[in-house]
Amino acid sequence: MKAFVRRFMSSPEGIAGALVLLLLALAAVLAPIILPGDPAAIVGRPLLPPFSDASFPLGTDQLGRDVLTRLVYGAQASLTVGLSSALVAILAGTLVGTVAGLAGGLVDEALMRVVDAFQIVPGFLLALAFVSVAGPSLAVIVLAVGLGAWTGPARLARAEVLSIRERDYVASARVIGMHPAEIAFREVLPNALPPVLSLVSVIVAAAVLIEAALSFLGLGDPNAVTWGGMIAEGRNLLRSAPFLSIIPGLGLVSAVVGIYLFGEGLVEALSIRGRRA
Repeated sequence: MKAFVRRFMSSPEGIAGALVLLLLALAAVLAPIILPGDPAAIVGRPLLPPFSDASFPLGTDQLGRDVLTRLVYGAQASLTVGLSSALVAILAGTLVGTVAGLAGGLVDEALMRVVDAFQIVPGFLLALAFVSVAGPSLAVIVLAVGLGAWTGPARLARAEVLSIRERDYVASARVIGMHPAEIAFREVLPNALPPVLSLVSVIVAAAVLIEAALSFLGLGDPNAVTWGGMIAEGRNLLRSAPFLSIIPGLGLVSAVVGIYLFGEGLVEALSIRGRRA
């Protein structure tokens, strides 16, 4: 672990991404403390431009709500959806890929055809259809994004398992009578998981963008403040108050860029570790 951290810290991209994500995460977690007000509350004169009033550093929207408060609470929704969707996709994909790789035969063939069926549908369209049917909420969006993202981890996990199951230590485990489930979770899965984890950054970034797109289309959680919803609310005032869309747009861009940079550092550290192993 110390060697991995040292390799990650040697990556400028990884450090930059980690700092951006740390800042966003702190803002999201500490939002009720640093900005205890209700993000939906009308607190000032409508359409105050940024930096014109010390009480509202980023101005107010068309209803008089504080843009800074809404921006920070929007980070909560985006990071929650991104991380939760990645967790769902990694868990589901790794489980399916591990079972397919170890079982082989008809089980492998059947599971891979299911993966193909999900993979031919674009993730955003799948999420759009799922949310339209099930109704907009953060939990539904997490499941919808996870349904569109689990196929990548499944294929990668299967490929790793197919390679690992032929190695000597797995054969030794079979010889001593270890149960197949124990072989899968003690011998195979820990070694197959690191390459799969390299997909986390891609899944999180895609989930943040999909959530923003759904909110922009009016399919986001109506009870949560989201960056996509803020952009959508400001689009009718682009000429008179462009900051209403630009500010949450910059928040969205910074989150996605930070995630990708962090992912680059993570992949680099994992690949170096793999080469040296």
